[in-house]
Amino acid sequence: MMRAVVFDVGECLVDETREYGTWADWLGVPRHTFHAMFGAVVAQGRDYREVFQEFRPGFDLYEEREKRAAAGKPESFDEEDLYDDVRPAMGQLRADGLWLGIAGNQTIRAGKILRDLFTEDVDLIGTSDDWGASKPDLEFFRRVAEVVPFTADEILYVGDRVDNDLRPAVAAGMHTALVHRGPWATIQWRTEEAENLPTFRVESLSELPALIANFNDSAR
Repeated sequence: MMRAVVFDVGECLVDETREYGTWADWLGVPRHTFHAMFGAVVAQGRDYREVFQEFRPGFDLYEEREKRAAAGKPESFDEEDLYDDVRPAMGQLRADGLWLGIAGNQTIRAGKILRDLFTEDVDLIGTSDDWGASKPDLEFFRRVAEVVPFTADEILYVGDRVDNDLRPAVAAGMHTALVHRGPWATIQWRTEEAENLPTFRVESLSELPALIANFNDSAR
């Protein structure tokens, strides 16, 4: 049975359109040009951080994050950047008695923002910077399994990427759900792996409560 649901952050809970737009501004390139290059890099299966190298060779993402913060333009997101289905889905899952967590490749600053946004909604918030392990490293999912009070096969990990989310989560023994939004899911959606690997494929997080309830009913 599924007893816990753990959510990825970017393009699962948070629409990153505004965030990447601010990076285009920081680099001094038109937003549509940045987004076009971003899509090309993702479609080629490359690390998204290579997008920055295309515009500024030698670009250090962590260093530039600090520069932005010092300039009063830190990376940020807030309530209006959450997808519309996030609050309703979490509320129903909580009402159904499921343990909820958030775990993604995020900075310490982003972790603080997440805790401010979701203090009363989830049981745990963990980030790659907290744990010193980043997806798709299997160690990240081992950390998730360690902090969730259930066995790995009782956890559903929800994400938007086959490569970063589903594949390593399955390798760690978890169930997975692929949500169809953002650049990665849009590009990967019709691949064989995206069609066959996840336990669930959803257009909206609001589909999860009924899917989990049906799954658990069949497991009894």
